[in-house]
Amino acid sequence: MATQPEIPDTPVWARDDAFPEAPHGWGWQNTKGKSHTCESRETLATAIRNDRDGAVTLVWTPENPRMVLPEELDDMGDALRAARDRWTQEDLDDANYKLRWFGGICAAFCLYALSRGFVFAGQLAAQSGTAVAFGQKLKFAVSVVLDSTGAGIALLMFVIFAFIPWYQARKRRKELARWDDAGIAAAVSTLRMETWLGQQQAPLTKALLGLMLFVALAQVLGPANGSSWGKLWAIFHNWEGISAAGLVKERYAQGEWWRLFTAPLLHGNVVHFLMNAAGLAYLGKRLEVFARWPHLPMVFLFAACIGGEASARFTAAPSVGASGGLMGWLGFLLVFETLHRELIPQSARRRLIAGVFLTALIGLIGYRYIDNSAHAGGLLAGMAYAAIVFPKSASACRPRSTVTDRIAGMAALGILLVAGAFAIHRLVGG
Repeated sequence: MATQPEIPDTPVWARDDAFPEAPHGWGWQNTKGKSHTCESRETLATAIRNDRDGAVTLVWTPENPRMVLPEELDDMGDALRAARDRWTQEDLDDANYKLRWFGGICAAFCLYALSRGFVFAGQLAAQSGTAVAFGQKLKFAVSVVLDSTGAGIALLMFVIFAFIPWYQARKRRKELARWDDAGIAAAVSTLRMETWLGQQQAPLTKALLGLMLFVALAQVLGPANGSSWGKLWAIFHNWEGISAAGLVKERYAQGEWWRLFTAPLLHGNVVHFLMNAAGLAYLGKRLEVFARWPHLPMVFLFAACIGGEASARFTAAPSVGASGGLMGWLGFLLVFETLHRELIPQSARRRLIAGVFLTALIGLIGYRYIDNSAHAGGLLAGMAYAAIVFPKSASACRPRSTVTDRIAGMAALGILLVAGAFAIHRLVGG
C-alpha cells in the first residue's frame, strides 16, 4: 500500500499547531476542554501544584501563542514534582487498599477450598478404611484448590484488579526519583502524544463500542433470561446467548460458519464486557487516529476470524468475546508503530509491549476461563496484517488511506454491522 507523507515531515502531535491557540494572560485547560484563567505565573504554578488526578492537561502563558503541556514550561518543575509526588502516593495507597481486600477475598476462597479438600480426603479415607498421612491429605486438598472455580476466579480478579494496579503504582512511585528537570524533558514527547491523542475524535471506535453495547443489551434483555428478576440477575451474572450466537464448536463444525462473525460481539458477563470495552476504546482510538479509519474494522474482522478459527481448532469449550479482535489491534499497533518509528515515541510503544505481557499473565492464570487460542491467533493475525499492508517508513507523518482502503474498510464495517444485527436477531427473536 502506497503512503503519501503529510507536510511538514513532523509528527502531527509535535507540531506547533497541535494544540489550540492560547488566550491572553495565564491559564490552564482541563481534560474536558474547559479553560481556567490565572492572574499570574505564580497562581498558574499553584494550580499545577494543587492539581488532582491530572486535571491540568494544557496551559498557556503570554509568551506562548498556543497552549502547551505544563511539562514544557521551564519554571514549573517544582510544582510538577509536588503534584506527581501526591498522585503517586495516593495511587499507591489506593492500590495497597485493593491489594488487602482482594487478597483477603482470594485467600478466603482458597482456604475454603482447602478445608473442603481435607474434609473430602478424610471422608474418602473413612470409606476405604485406610489411614491417610497428612502429606497425602494436603496434596489432595491442594488439588481441590487448583480445581476450584471460585478460587480460580478470585485469583484472576486479584491479579487484574489488585496486583497489576499495585505493581504499576509502585513502579510509578519509584520512577518519581528520576522526575528531575532532565526526566521531565525526556517525558515531554510521550506526554504530548498521549495528550494530543486524547483530544482527537474517533467516531468509528465509538460506533463499534455502540454495536457491542446493543448486542450486550440483547443478551441481558433477551427471552433466555426469563422474568424481570432474571434479567436483573443477568446484568451481574453470566449472560445468556452463547448457544444462540456464540462460537459453539460442534455447531460451527457442522456448518454454522456465521458464528465466527457473531461470537466476537457477545460477552460472558459484565466484567468481561467492561474490560473489552476499555481495551476497545483505547486501542481503537489509537489505531483509528494514526493508521486511519479503514484499517480499524478490517483488522478487527480479520483478527477476530483468525482468533475464532484458532479457538475452534484448539479449544473445545464454547467462546464469546471481542478479545481476538482486540488482540489483533494490539498486534497491529506493535508492528505498525515499529515500522513508523518517527511517528510514535519509543516510550509510548513500550506500553503496548507491556499490554501483551499482562494479557499473557492473565491468560496463564485464568487458562480455564480465558480463550488463549483466540488471543494468540488474533495477536498474530494483527501483526501479520500490519507487516503485509504497511511498508517500513522513515516518515514522521501518518499514512494516508487510499480509495481501495476506504472501500475495503466500508465492506468490513458492513459485515460487522450485519453480524451484530444477526446476533441480536438470534438473541431476541431466536
